[in-house]
Amino acid sequence: MEIDLGNLMAFEPQHQFPPQLPSREVLLKECLDKGRELVQALAGALFELPSTQDPDGPLVNLPTPSFRLPREKHLPKPKPPTKWEQFAQKKGIKNRKKSKLAFDETTQNWKRRYGYDRVDDDKDVPIIEAKDTDEPGVDPFAQRKAEKKKRVEKQEKNQLQNLKQAAKVGALPSTVQLAARALPITGTKEAPKKASRDELESVAGLAGTATASGGKFDKKLPGEKPPKHPGKYRKFLPVVEGKGMGNQERQQSEKVLSQLLSKHSHEILDVNKAVSMFKVKEEKKRKQRDTLSTSAKSKPSKRKSFKKSSKKAR
Repeated sequence: MEIDLGNLMAFEPQHQFPPQLPSREVLLKECLDKGRELVQALAGALFELPSTQDPDGPLVNLPTPSFRLPREKHLPKPKPPTKWEQFAQKKGIKNRKKSKLAFDETTQNWKRRYGYDRVDDDKDVPIIEAKDTDEPGVDPFAQRKAEKKKRVEKQEKNQLQNLKQAAKVGALPSTVQLAARALPITGTKEAPKKASRDELESVAGLAGTATASGGKFDKKLPGEKPPKHPGKYRKFLPVVEGKGMGNQERQQSEKVLSQLLSKHSHEILDVNKAVSMFKVKEEKKRKQRDTLSTSAKSKPSKRKSFKKSSKKAR
């Protein structure tokens, strides 16, 4: 057996399988036995190294590896040069390392060369000198802001093209390649819009209330605001009547009654309909009186009915 403690590896190069392979069960058993022997040999070699005591157990320093293992993945391909690099190589332009700070003549102070609060920042320029070529009525500050926006968009466009080109060659990691392939192609589709603050708050509110209790018993993050209710709350009168509750309930009932009366006001003022309904009711009462009088005449006496009932009982 050959053991490489630097790589925690053990193997037996002289081991050979028979020319006629046995069954799958026998071959699997032989491989497990050989693997157990290699692991035991590796563990024995580890325990022979000088160790130091630690609360978690003994610690050992592994020696330098004796075998050079192959790479898991292929060597990264060189990234293709960008447009600016191609132009600089063609013109013989060499990058010179500049300091991060520069002296600002306007504020008479040292500032960053790039980024926030940089040298010659547009916010530090209170007056812009007019030129002969300037059109009258044009705001120079707004024009400078628009030009800066165009420069930023052009830079982003060039950056997307460089990423696309590098993704085609395969010179980017797998995760970056997936992101680069998802980037929009210039001239065919707009760049994805950034989520606004309201949209992010609404998504966070939905995620916070997506529990059985509606987020009532969840632990709140520092600075987290309660979620906004999208709709209107329904208002009900309290179950227990307190001070002034009876007046509110009466007002609510009167409101509902007035709505119903106003809806059926044309029916209330219909005199013909009221007269016809009165006649129908009178006719029903007369028929009920007639039926009661006829039933009383044809009804037998109590004595006879008692005898009949007693015979039935027997």
